[in-house]
Amino acid sequence: MKRRVFSALAFLCAAALSATACSDPSAGDPGSATDGKQAKVDPTARLDGVKLTMWTAQNTLNAPEQVIEAFEKATGATVETQAIPDLYEQNVPTKLASGDKPDLMFWQPSISTLPFIRPKQNLLTLDGEEWVSRLGDTEKSLGVIDGKRYAAIVTSPAMLGVYYNKDVFRQAGITEKDFPTSYDELLRLGHTVVDRTDAAAFYEAGGDKWPMQWQMQVQLTDLDKQWWAGLNRNKEKWTDPVVVGAIKKYKEELLDAGLAQKNYRTGTFTGQADSLWKGESAMVLNVTSFQSQLQAKYSTAEIDRKIGWFPVSHSSATGMYSPDQTNGVVAFRTGDEKRQNAARQFLAFWLGPDYPAYIKAMKIPSVQPSVPTPPGLPQTSLAQLKALPTADGVFQAKAIVAPDTHLYLADMIYGKKDPQQVAQAIQDQFAQVAKAQGAPGF
Repeated sequence: MKRRVFSALAFLCAAALSATACSDPSAGDPGSATDGKQAKVDPTARLDGVKLTMWTAQNTLNAPEQVIEAFEKATGATVETQAIPDLYEQNVPTKLASGDKPDLMFWQPSISTLPFIRPKQNLLTLDGEEWVSRLGDTEKSLGVIDGKRYAAIVTSPAMLGVYYNKDVFRQAGITEKDFPTSYDELLRLGHTVVDRTDAAAFYEAGGDKWPMQWQMQVQLTDLDKQWWAGLNRNKEKWTDPVVVGAIKKYKEELLDAGLAQKNYRTGTFTGQADSLWKGESAMVLNVTSFQSQLQAKYSTAEIDRKIGWFPVSHSSATGMYSPDQTNGVVAFRTGDEKRQNAARQFLAFWLGPDYPAYIKAMKIPSVQPSVPTPPGLPQTSLAQLKALPTADGVFQAKAIVAPDTHLYLADMIYGKKDPQQVAQAIQDQFAQVAKAQGAPGF
Protein backbone atom coordinates (compact mmCIF):
# COMPACT_ATOMS: atom_id res chain seq x y z
CA MET A 1 0.00 0.00 0.00
CA LYS A 2 1.45 3.31 -1.00
CA ARG A 3 2.28 5.72 1.78
CA ARG A 4 -0.25 8.53 1.37
CA VAL A 5 1.24 12.02 1.43
CA PHE A 6 -1.26 14.85 1.10
CA SER A 7 -0.99 18.53 0.48
CA ALA A 8 -1.54 20.82 3.44
CA LEU A 9 -2.34 23.59 0.98
CA ALA A 10 -5.00 21.36 -0.55
CA PHE A 11 -6.46 21.08 2.94
CA LEU A 12 -6.43 24.84 3.16
CA CYS A 13 -8.39 25.10 -0.09
CA ALA A 14 -10.88 22.50 1.09
CA ALA A 15 -11.33 24.28 4.39
CA ALA A 16 -11.97 27.55 2.58
CA LEU A 17 -15.19 26.09 1.21
CA SER A 18 -16.67 26.51 4.67
CA ALA A 19 -16.22 29.57 6.86
CA THR A 20 -16.31 27.43 9.98
CA ALA A 21 -13.70 25.04 8.61
CA CYS A 22 -11.04 27.76 8.88
CA SER A 23 -11.89 28.53 12.48
CA ASP A 24 -10.27 27.23 15.65
CA PRO A 25 -10.78 23.44 15.52
CA SER A 26 -11.35 23.34 19.28
CA ALA A 27 -14.01 26.04 19.33
CA GLY A 28 -17.76 25.67 19.51
CA ASP A 29 -18.19 22.30 21.21
CA PRO A 30 -21.85 21.35 20.75
CA GLY A 31 -21.78 19.09 23.79
CA SER A 32 -22.85 15.49 23.96
CA ALA A 33 -23.43 12.70 26.40
CA THR A 34 -20.63 10.91 24.61
CA ASP A 35 -18.17 13.31 26.29
CA GLY A 36 -18.88 11.83 29.70
CA LYS A 37 -18.16 8.39 31.06
CA GLN A 38 -18.98 5.85 28.38
CA ALA A 39 -21.65 3.26 29.04
CA LYS A 40 -20.34 -0.28 28.69
CA VAL A 41 -20.71 -1.62 25.16
CA ASP A 42 -21.79 -5.17 24.34
CA PRO A 43 -19.85 -5.85 21.10
CA THR A 44 -22.28 -8.51 19.87
CA ALA A 45 -25.63 -7.00 20.92
CA ARG A 46 -28.31 -7.27 18.22
CA LEU A 47 -28.58 -4.32 15.84
CA ASP A 48 -31.17 -5.61 13.38
CA GLY A 49 -32.22 -2.93 10.91
CA VAL A 50 -29.36 -0.54 11.76
CA LYS A 51 -27.34 0.66 8.78
CA LEU A 52 -23.94 2.35 9.12
CA THR A 53 -21.85 4.06 6.46
CA MET A 54 -18.05 3.97 6.50
CA TRP A 55 -15.82 6.18 4.37
CA THR A 56 -12.49 4.82 3.18
CA ALA A 57 -9.77 5.83 0.75
CA GLN A 58 -9.78 4.00 -2.56
CA ASN A 59 -6.78 1.91 -1.54
CA THR A 60 -8.32 0.92 1.80
CA LEU A 61 -11.80 0.00 0.56
CA ASN A 62 -11.20 -3.69 1.28
CA ALA A 63 -9.30 -3.17 4.55
CA PRO A 64 -12.37 -3.46 6.85
CA GLU A 65 -13.93 -6.28 4.82
CA GLN A 66 -13.30 -9.07 7.36
CA VAL A 67 -14.53 -7.13 10.40
CA ILE A 68 -17.62 -5.84 8.58
CA GLU A 69 -18.65 -9.32 7.50
CA ALA A 70 -18.15 -10.69 11.02
CA PHE A 71 -19.95 -7.74 12.64
CA GLU A 72 -22.94 -8.03 10.32
CA LYS A 73 -23.18 -11.75 11.04
CA ALA A 74 -22.92 -11.26 14.81
CA THR A 75 -25.29 -8.30 15.17
CA GLY A 76 -27.61 -8.13 12.18
CA ALA A 77 -26.42 -4.61 11.35
CA THR A 78 -25.40 -3.46 7.87
CA VAL A 79 -22.16 -1.55 7.27
CA GLU A 80 -21.76 0.00 3.82
CA THR A 81 -18.32 1.19 2.72
CA GLN A 82 -17.94 4.18 0.43
CA ALA A 83 -14.60 4.94 -1.23
CA ILE A 84 -13.89 8.67 -1.39
CA PRO A 85 -12.01 9.63 -4.58
CA ASP A 86 -8.34 10.61 -4.32
CA LEU A 87 -7.01 12.78 -2.98
CA TYR A 88 -8.78 11.31 0.05
CA GLU A 89 -7.38 13.77 2.58
CA GLN A 90 -8.47 16.69 0.40
CA ASN A 91 -11.90 15.43 -0.58
CA VAL A 92 -13.02 14.35 2.89
CA PRO A 93 -12.88 17.88 4.42
CA THR A 94 -14.68 19.21 1.35
CA LYS A 95 -17.52 16.68 1.76
CA LEU A 96 -17.76 17.40 5.48
CA ALA A 97 -17.91 21.14 4.78
CA SER A 98 -20.91 20.46 2.51
CA GLY A 99 -22.77 18.80 5.38
CA ASP A 100 -22.25 15.18 4.35
CA LYS A 101 -21.18 12.83 7.18
CA PRO A 102 -20.54 9.09 7.48
CA ASP A 103 -20.95 7.10 10.69
CA LEU A 104 -17.36 5.82 10.59
CA MET A 105 -14.24 6.71 8.66
CA PHE A 106 -10.57 5.81 8.26
CA TRP A 107 -8.45 8.85 9.17
CA GLN A 108 -4.85 9.52 10.16
CA PRO A 109 -4.85 9.79 13.98
CA SER A 110 -2.04 12.37 14.26
CA ILE A 111 -2.03 15.90 15.69
CA SER A 112 -1.18 17.22 12.23
CA THR A 113 -4.13 15.64 10.42
CA LEU A 114 -6.92 14.88 12.90
CA PRO A 115 -7.74 18.61 13.36
CA PHE A 116 -8.69 18.99 9.71
CA ILE A 117 -11.95 17.14 10.32
CA ARG A 118 -12.70 19.35 13.34
CA PRO A 119 -12.93 16.51 15.89
CA LYS A 120 -14.50 18.47 18.74
CA GLN A 121 -17.43 19.45 16.56
CA ASN A 122 -17.74 16.36 14.37
CA LEU A 123 -16.57 13.27 16.24
CA LEU A 124 -17.67 11.11 19.14
CA THR A 125 -15.18 11.00 21.98
CA LEU A 126 -13.95 7.50 22.72
CA ASP A 127 -12.34 7.96 26.14
CA GLY A 128 -13.20 5.16 28.54
CA GLU A 129 -13.89 2.52 25.89
CA GLU A 130 -12.65 -0.87 27.11
CA TRP A 131 -10.33 -1.38 24.16
CA VAL A 132 -8.30 1.77 24.94
CA SER A 133 -6.47 0.12 27.84
CA ARG A 134 -5.51 -2.83 25.62
CA LEU A 135 -3.52 -0.74 23.14
CA GLY A 136 0.27 -0.65 23.13
CA ASP A 137 1.91 2.51 24.46
CA THR A 138 2.72 4.00 21.05
CA GLU A 139 -0.74 3.25 19.67
CA LYS A 140 -2.31 4.66 22.84
CA SER A 141 -0.59 7.99 22.17
CA LEU A 142 -2.32 8.36 18.80
CA GLY A 143 -5.82 9.67 18.11
CA VAL A 144 -5.81 12.15 20.99
CA ILE A 145 -6.31 15.93 20.68
CA ASP A 146 -6.32 18.22 23.73
CA GLY A 147 -6.53 15.23 26.04
CA LYS A 148 -9.57 13.65 24.40
CA ARG A 149 -9.57 10.47 22.31
CA TYR A 150 -11.24 10.76 18.92
CA ALA A 151 -9.84 7.73 17.05
CA ALA A 152 -9.72 4.00 17.56
CA ILE A 153 -6.32 2.58 16.62
CA VAL A 154 -6.83 -0.58 14.57
CA THR A 155 -3.37 -1.00 13.00
CA SER A 156 0.13 -0.09 14.11
CA PRO A 157 1.68 3.05 12.66
CA ALA A 158 4.12 2.53 9.84
CA MET A 159 7.74 2.11 10.88
CA LEU A 160 10.49 4.09 9.18
CA GLY A 161 13.81 2.31 8.79
CA VAL A 162 16.32 0.87 6.36
CA TYR A 163 15.50 -2.10 4.12
CA TYR A 164 18.66 -3.72 2.78
CA ASN A 165 19.61 -6.40 0.29
CA LYS A 166 21.37 -9.19 2.17
CA ASP A 167 23.39 -10.34 -0.85
CA VAL A 168 24.78 -6.86 -1.48
CA PHE A 169 25.72 -6.48 2.18
CA ARG A 170 27.53 -9.83 2.06
CA GLN A 171 29.43 -8.75 -1.05
CA ALA A 172 30.45 -5.55 0.75
CA GLY A 173 31.51 -7.49 3.84
CA ILE A 174 28.86 -5.81 5.99
CA THR A 175 27.53 -7.78 8.97
CA GLU A 176 25.08 -6.92 11.73
CA LYS A 177 27.87 -5.58 13.91
CA ASP A 178 28.40 -2.92 11.22
CA PHE A 179 24.80 -1.67 11.32
CA PRO A 180 24.78 2.10 11.95
CA THR A 181 23.92 3.76 15.23
CA SER A 182 23.64 7.24 13.70
CA TYR A 183 22.83 8.93 10.42
CA ASP A 184 26.49 9.75 9.83
CA GLU A 185 27.33 6.05 10.21
CA LEU A 186 24.55 5.23 7.75
CA LEU A 187 26.19 7.47 5.17
CA ARG A 188 29.57 5.84 5.86
CA LEU A 189 27.93 2.46 5.34
CA GLY A 190 26.71 3.77 1.99
CA HIS A 191 30.28 4.62 0.97
CA THR A 192 31.36 1.09 1.91
CA VAL A 193 28.73 -0.29 -0.45
CA VAL A 194 29.80 1.97 -3.32
CA ASP A 195 33.48 1.24 -2.77
CA ARG A 196 33.10 -2.54 -2.62
CA THR A 197 30.19 -3.40 -4.96
CA ASP A 198 28.55 -2.32 -8.21
CA ALA A 199 25.32 -1.41 -6.40
CA ALA A 200 24.08 2.06 -5.54
CA ALA A 201 24.05 2.69 -1.80
CA PHE A 202 20.49 4.08 -1.77
CA TYR A 203 17.54 4.23 -4.14
CA GLU A 204 15.85 7.63 -4.01
CA ALA A 205 12.43 8.20 -5.61
CA GLY A 206 12.55 11.74 -6.96
CA GLY A 207 9.91 10.91 -9.54
CA ASP A 208 7.26 10.05 -6.96
CA LYS A 209 8.72 12.65 -4.58
CA TRP A 210 7.08 11.57 -1.31
CA PRO A 211 9.77 9.04 -0.22
CA MET A 212 12.44 11.76 -0.25
CA GLN A 213 11.16 13.23 3.00
CA TRP A 214 12.51 10.33 5.06
CA GLN A 215 16.21 11.17 4.70
CA MET A 216 15.47 14.59 6.17
CA GLN A 217 13.13 13.21 8.85
CA VAL A 218 15.73 10.81 10.27
CA GLN A 219 18.08 13.72 10.92
CA LEU A 220 15.53 15.60 13.07
CA THR A 221 15.08 12.95 15.75
CA ASP A 222 17.29 14.69 18.31
CA LEU A 223 15.00 17.72 18.45
CA ASP A 224 13.33 17.61 21.87
CA LYS A 225 9.71 18.08 22.88
CA GLN A 226 10.36 21.71 23.74
CA TRP A 227 11.49 22.47 20.19
CA TRP A 228 8.39 20.89 18.68
CA ALA A 229 6.19 22.65 21.22
CA GLY A 230 7.89 25.91 20.27
CA LEU A 231 7.35 25.21 16.58
CA ASN A 232 3.66 24.64 17.23
CA ARG A 233 3.44 28.01 19.00
CA ASN A 234 5.39 29.88 16.30
CA LYS A 235 8.44 30.29 18.55
CA GLU A 236 10.69 27.93 16.59
CA LYS A 237 10.98 27.80 12.80
CA TRP A 238 11.57 25.28 10.05
CA THR A 239 14.31 27.69 8.96
CA ASP A 240 16.35 26.96 12.11
CA PRO A 241 19.93 25.86 11.34
CA VAL A 242 19.28 22.27 12.43
CA VAL A 243 16.58 21.85 9.75
CA VAL A 244 18.54 23.65 7.04
CA GLY A 245 21.53 21.50 7.97
CA ALA A 246 19.53 18.30 7.54
CA ILE A 247 18.36 19.35 4.08
CA LYS A 248 21.89 20.39 3.12
CA LYS A 249 23.40 17.10 4.34
CA TYR A 250 20.88 15.09 2.31
CA LYS A 251 21.78 17.05 -0.82
CA GLU A 252 25.55 17.29 -0.40
CA GLU A 253 26.51 14.13 1.47
CA LEU A 254 24.08 11.67 -0.11
CA LEU A 255 22.82 12.89 -3.49
CA ASP A 256 25.81 14.99 -4.63
CA ALA A 257 28.23 12.47 -3.11
CA GLY A 258 26.99 9.74 -5.46
CA LEU A 259 25.33 7.50 -2.87
CA ALA A 260 22.00 7.36 -4.75
CA GLN A 261 21.29 5.59 -8.04
CA LYS A 262 22.02 7.65 -11.15
CA ASN A 263 18.35 8.26 -12.01
CA TYR A 264 17.34 9.40 -8.52
CA ARG A 265 15.53 12.45 -9.95
CA THR A 266 13.05 10.18 -11.77
CA GLY A 267 13.10 7.16 -9.45
CA THR A 268 9.75 5.69 -8.33
CA PHE A 269 8.29 3.87 -5.34
CA THR A 270 7.83 0.66 -7.35
CA GLY A 271 11.31 1.13 -8.78
CA GLN A 272 12.69 1.11 -5.24
CA ALA A 273 11.37 -2.38 -4.59
CA ASP A 274 12.58 -3.75 -7.93
CA SER A 275 16.03 -2.22 -7.53
CA LEU A 276 16.49 -3.47 -3.97
CA TRP A 277 15.23 -6.94 -4.84
CA LYS A 278 17.62 -7.25 -7.78
CA GLY A 279 20.55 -5.95 -5.76
CA GLU A 280 21.00 -2.90 -7.98
CA SER A 281 20.66 -0.82 -4.81
CA ALA A 282 21.78 -1.85 -1.34
CA MET A 283 19.39 0.17 0.82
CA VAL A 284 16.02 1.89 0.83
CA LEU A 285 14.94 4.22 3.63
CA ASN A 286 11.15 4.01 3.73
CA VAL A 287 8.08 3.16 5.79
CA THR A 288 6.05 -0.04 6.15
CA SER A 289 4.18 0.51 2.87
CA PHE A 290 7.44 -0.46 1.17
CA GLN A 291 7.22 -3.84 2.87
CA SER A 292 3.58 -4.19 1.86
CA GLN A 293 4.77 -3.80 -1.72
CA LEU A 294 7.26 -6.64 -1.25
CA GLN A 295 4.70 -8.88 0.47
CA ALA A 296 2.32 -8.42 -2.45
CA LYS A 297 4.92 -9.88 -4.83
CA TYR A 298 6.98 -12.34 -2.79
CA SER A 299 6.49 -15.01 -0.14
CA THR A 300 7.65 -14.67 3.46
CA ALA A 301 10.39 -17.22 2.82
CA GLU A 302 11.63 -15.29 -0.23
CA ILE A 303 11.67 -12.00 1.66
CA ASP A 304 13.47 -13.55 4.61
CA ARG A 305 16.21 -14.86 2.30
CA LYS A 306 16.69 -11.63 0.39
CA ILE A 307 15.74 -8.58 2.51
CA GLY A 308 16.62 -7.33 5.99
CA TRP A 309 15.65 -4.27 8.03
CA PHE A 310 17.24 -2.16 10.74
CA PRO A 311 16.21 1.04 12.58
CA VAL A 312 18.28 4.22 12.59
CA SER A 313 17.90 7.78 13.85
CA HIS A 314 20.15 10.82 13.93
CA SER A 315 22.30 9.60 16.81
CA SER A 316 21.04 6.13 17.71
CA ALA A 317 19.80 2.83 16.35
CA THR A 318 16.21 3.81 17.07
CA GLY A 319 13.30 3.48 14.67
CA MET A 320 10.67 6.06 13.80
CA TYR A 321 6.92 5.59 13.57
CA SER A 322 4.71 7.33 11.04
CA PRO A 323 0.91 7.43 11.46
CA ASP A 324 -1.25 7.10 8.35
CA GLN A 325 -4.94 6.89 7.51
CA THR A 326 -5.02 3.09 7.77
CA ASN A 327 -4.23 3.29 11.51
CA GLY A 328 -7.24 5.16 12.81
CA VAL A 329 -11.02 4.90 12.62
CA VAL A 330 -13.23 7.76 13.84
CA ALA A 331 -16.95 7.81 14.64
CA PHE A 332 -19.11 10.83 13.79
CA ARG A 333 -21.72 12.77 15.68
CA THR A 334 -24.66 12.30 13.35
CA GLY A 335 -27.47 13.28 15.71
CA ASP A 336 -28.87 9.76 15.47
CA GLU A 337 -28.15 8.22 18.88
CA LYS A 338 -28.96 4.70 17.71
CA ARG A 339 -26.39 4.90 14.92
CA GLN A 340 -23.84 6.61 17.15
CA ASN A 341 -24.12 3.79 19.69
CA ALA A 342 -23.91 1.25 16.88
CA ALA A 343 -20.70 2.92 15.62
CA ARG A 344 -19.19 2.62 19.10
CA GLN A 345 -20.27 -1.02 19.16
CA PHE A 346 -18.61 -1.63 15.79
CA LEU A 347 -15.30 -0.31 17.17
CA ALA A 348 -15.72 -2.38 20.34
CA PHE A 349 -16.29 -5.46 18.20
CA TRP A 350 -13.32 -4.66 15.93
CA LEU A 351 -10.88 -4.19 18.82
CA GLY A 352 -12.57 -6.80 20.98
CA PRO A 353 -13.81 -10.28 20.04
CA ASP A 354 -12.94 -9.94 16.35
CA TYR A 355 -9.43 -8.53 16.64
CA PRO A 356 -7.44 -11.81 16.48
CA ALA A 357 -9.36 -12.84 13.34
CA TYR A 358 -8.90 -9.39 11.79
CA ILE A 359 -5.11 -9.24 12.10
CA LYS A 360 -4.83 -12.84 10.92
CA ALA A 361 -6.85 -12.04 7.79
CA MET A 362 -4.85 -8.85 7.18
CA LYS A 363 -1.48 -10.49 8.01
CA ILE A 364 -0.42 -7.53 10.14
CA PRO A 365 1.12 -7.02 13.61
CA SER A 366 -1.16 -6.62 16.61
CA VAL A 367 -1.74 -3.24 18.29
CA GLN A 368 -2.70 -5.07 21.49
CA PRO A 369 0.16 -6.66 23.46
CA SER A 370 -2.28 -9.23 24.88
CA VAL A 371 -3.22 -10.42 21.37
CA PRO A 372 -0.33 -12.27 19.69
CA THR A 373 0.80 -11.13 16.26
CA PRO A 374 -0.21 -13.84 13.74
CA PRO A 375 2.51 -16.27 12.65
CA GLY A 376 4.06 -16.26 9.21
CA LEU A 377 5.06 -12.60 8.94
CA PRO A 378 8.45 -11.77 7.39
CA GLN A 379 11.38 -11.13 9.72
CA THR A 380 11.45 -7.53 8.50
CA SER A 381 7.94 -7.07 9.90
CA LEU A 382 8.88 -8.66 13.22
CA ALA A 383 11.96 -6.42 13.44
CA GLN A 384 9.75 -3.36 12.99
CA LEU A 385 7.32 -4.61 15.63
CA LYS A 386 10.23 -5.06 18.05
CA ALA A 387 11.47 -1.51 17.36
CA LEU A 388 8.06 0.17 17.75
CA PRO A 389 7.92 0.57 21.57
CA THR A 390 11.06 2.74 21.61
CA ALA A 391 10.45 4.46 18.26
CA ASP A 392 10.38 8.22 17.85
CA GLY A 393 7.54 9.88 15.92
CA VAL A 394 8.09 11.51 12.53
CA PHE A 395 7.10 15.17 12.31
CA GLN A 396 3.55 14.27 11.25
CA ALA A 397 3.14 13.00 14.83
CA LYS A 398 4.73 16.10 16.42
CA ALA A 399 3.89 19.17 14.33
CA ILE A 400 0.38 20.63 14.23
CA VAL A 401 0.73 20.89 10.44
CA ALA A 402 2.59 18.45 8.20
CA PRO A 403 4.08 20.62 5.44
CA ASP A 404 4.80 19.21 2.00
CA THR A 405 8.53 18.76 2.53
CA HIS A 406 8.72 16.26 -0.32
CA LEU A 407 7.55 18.82 -2.87
CA TYR A 408 10.16 21.35 -1.83
CA LEU A 409 12.89 18.71 -1.73
CA ALA A 410 11.87 17.80 -5.27
CA ASP A 411 12.36 21.44 -6.23
CA MET A 412 15.84 21.16 -4.76
CA ILE A 413 16.88 18.10 -6.73
CA TYR A 414 15.53 19.70 -9.91
CA GLY A 415 17.69 22.78 -9.23
CA LYS A 416 14.81 25.14 -8.43
CA LYS A 417 15.60 25.72 -4.73
CA ASP A 418 18.66 25.57 -2.49
CA PRO A 419 18.42 24.09 1.06
CA GLN A 420 17.71 27.46 2.66
CA GLN A 421 14.91 28.12 0.19
CA VAL A 422 13.49 24.65 0.82
CA ALA A 423 13.36 25.37 4.55
CA GLN A 424 11.74 28.77 3.93
CA ALA A 425 9.06 27.22 1.72
CA ILE A 426 8.34 24.62 4.42
CA GLN A 427 8.07 27.36 7.06
CA ASP A 428 5.83 29.55 4.92
CA GLN A 429 3.38 26.73 4.26
CA PHE A 430 3.43 25.59 7.89
CA ALA A 431 2.64 29.08 9.17
CA GLN A 432 -0.05 29.67 6.55
CA VAL A 433 -1.99 26.51 7.38
CA ALA A 434 -1.48 26.88 11.15
CA LYS A 435 -2.90 30.40 10.93
CA ALA A 436 -5.90 29.13 8.94
CA GLN A 437 -6.51 26.53 11.66
CA GLY A 438 -6.53 29.26 14.27
CA ALA A 439 -3.51 27.82 16.07
CA PRO A 440 -2.33 30.01 18.99
CA GLY A 441 0.69 32.15 18.13
CA PHE A 442 0.03 32.37 14.37
